[in-house]
Amino acid sequence: MTDTADTRERIIDRAMDLFVYQGYAATGLAQIAKESGAHGGSVYHFFPTKEDLLRAVLERRKELLFPEVLAPIWKKIDDPVERIFALMDGYRRMLRMSEFSHGCPIGNLALEISESHPAARRLLAENFDNWLHFVEQCISDARDRLPPDVEPRTLAIFVLTTMEGAVMLARTYRSFQAYDAAIATLRDHFDRLLAMGATWAPPREGGRPRGNRAAPGSKKGPPPRPRRRGPRS
Repeated sequence: MTDTADTRERIIDRAMDLFVYQGYAATGLAQIAKESGAHGGSVYHFFPTKEDLLRAVLERRKELLFPEVLAPIWKKIDDPVERIFALMDGYRRMLRMSEFSHGCPIGNLALEISESHPAARRLLAENFDNWLHFVEQCISDARDRLPPDVEPRTLAIFVLTTMEGAVMLARTYRSFQAYDAAIATLRDHFDRLLAMGATWAPPREGGRPRGNRAAPGSKKGPPPRPRRRGPRS
């Protein structure tokens, strides 16, 4: 890597950290230049505006999701469902190590800039889509263990929504109570789906439909109530 390319990488790397810990608005280009060891002119050379640097940071986040966040988990754990919950545990450990100051990097920026910087909103969405892609793939890999009507993309969105909300509540309350409750409920949902998938079987052709419902068109209903008899004369 050339000195020029190395300087650009250092600027992006430092901006990534500062945008998460301080927020985008509170971080100035002068601070980024100083802490990255670059001259102020170098920052403006690579990134004429602060929003140009923001876009570079969001592009970098997309690139790093798998190699830095997911690959270590995927390498240790083979079960696709357990990979999802290991990812949830990773966010929990990040909250503990940072004493609740470091949440989801993309979630933090989405809350701060999605309205004020519409040009960056597309990259925020692409980062979430990237995250959803890998969770959806985990669910698809477990498809043979789940009920056939489970839609992997929809379930992946539910996982992401649960995680983002759990992180936000943990940071707000400075407590894991809400986080753990949310993840436990998500775990229970998956356990129920896996149990249903283990017992599900397609109906036999020409056989009786599954469940206790009567077949379509059948007039069968609940058994008649016995008639009340009067006293014998």
